[in-house]
Amino acid sequence: MFNYEQIKKFTDVEILIYNYIMQNSQNIRYMTIRELADAVHVSTSAIMRFCKKLDCEGYAEFKVQFKMHLEEIKEKQPLNDISEIIHYFQSVNNEEFEQNISQVAQLVSQAKQIIFVGIGTSGILGKYGARYFSNIGKFSYFIDDPFYPNIGGISDDAVVIMLSVSGETEQTLNLARFFLQQRCTLVSITNSTNSTLAKMSQYNLSYYMTNQKNQKEYDITTQVPVVFILESIGRRLTLNA
Repeated sequence: MFNYEQIKKFTDVEILIYNYIMQNSQNIRYMTIRELADAVHVSTSAIMRFCKKLDCEGYAEFKVQFKMHLEEIKEKQPLNDISEIIHYFQSVNNEEFEQNISQVAQLVSQAKQIIFVGIGTSGILGKYGARYFSNIGKFSYFIDDPFYPNIGGISDDAVVIMLSVSGETEQTLNLARFFLQQRCTLVSITNSTNSTLAKMSQYNLSYYMTNQKNQKEYDITTQVPVVFILESIGRRLTLNA
């Protein structure tokens, strides 16, 4: 029901609606349009526009289609925990995703310098990406400290791959501005194309997974798509070598 092309066109408000629906999928069938709008803090007209983007005439039809969608997932997926990840892999199995990955791989293959940037969990993935690219012959290094005292020796044709779930982390955005001032090419991997980091970047790869936080408000959104994206770029580099 939710495919990659549709989600990519969602506005910021529609992403909020989508995230709430995915996090409360079992309750949606019992909620009125007003209750859903109040829960997400949007207008009922925003809910209607969201439904129409999914080719539904109204909220009632959306609930019917969504219920059928959940039943299909239940039949196909024995483990609910992996249903969203499987849905992601199904949604990127298309020509558009392949073209985006190949375009970034071509950019990376021609760059003299590759820098991965990330903070927290994204920093760990940045370290993995740098190691993975180096293993296949494209030496890369990573920055996971936003207060790194001296970032020097950056070439004009450097490609900076920035990782951030929200794309709104202040320290990450400050680093993005710095690298843009150095005339680097930014490739961002974020959860949404509507984020500030995505809009600052010349290239963006987004994965649109449901935002999840634990009771302490730590972000625990799955990063499986990020690893897949990094390895997909790496495999294209190997093929083009």
